[in-house]
Amino acid sequence: MITNKKIVLTGASSGIGLECLKLLVQGEGNEILAVSRKATEKMSGWGDNVTIFDADISTKEGVDAIFKKAEEMWDKIDIYYQNAGWPYYEVYDYEDWNRTEKIYQTNVVGPAYTYVKYKHHLAGREGHLAFTVSAIGQMAMPGYALYSSSKFALEGFQQAIRLEMPKTMKLTCLYPVATDTNFFVTAADGIKFEKPFPVQQPNVVARKMVAGIENEKKSVSPCPAFALSKVLMTACPPVRTFYWYLETQKLWRFKKKLEKMGK
Repeated sequence: MITNKKIVLTGASSGIGLECLKLLVQGEGNEILAVSRKATEKMSGWGDNVTIFDADISTKEGVDAIFKKAEEMWDKIDIYYQNAGWPYYEVYDYEDWNRTEKIYQTNVVGPAYTYVKYKHHLAGREGHLAFTVSAIGQMAMPGYALYSSSKFALEGFQQAIRLEMPKTMKLTCLYPVATDTNFFVTAADGIKFEKPFPVQQPNVVARKMVAGIENEKKSVSPCPAFALSKVLMTACPPVRTFYWYLETQKLWRFKKKLEKMGK
């Protein structure tokens, strides 16, 4: 169990972040800055060792505010878990620069800027950074063109900074498959759609991620089937083609549903 650490956790009000918070508060001596865009609206009753803080990690101002708050509380951030992120589920067939930019600001620019801020904050001291990348950052999926590509970008970023970052820094990356959270509510603006296969529960993902950070693992893949499927799909590409076909059919059914709804 992680104990006696000063921890920043973003995306803390729901999903994987919330489940991680439930585990981290159990560690003796832990102090946690729990962050999300509407944290104070959604979260209460966590006790004296949890500070609730509103910030938007898709903006420079938001990330700067997190570090300012943390540095007011502590001399050093021992663990910074940049978990916040969100998807679209859609056919990418529209011209909307701002909508495209928004998801990249959250899923790529925010984490990249956080890395540099954290590196400068540590100033040669030991520290542990963590990202939620996603399995979709290693294999793209129909309906998630922007989300997949943003996670591919984060995957490339984490690979590169491992070659650059000081030896005093640790980096753990999480690669969950679809997780049964409000991910599936926000992705399509509240319209129900068929979830990709397979789906994991957030408490399982969080438990494995917290253990991964504790044990200083470079990567955490909570779903054993995903690792096996990557090997199988590489050895036998038609398996991947068939899987993509099944998931694409879900997307076309969703598109027809939207058309019937007049959207």
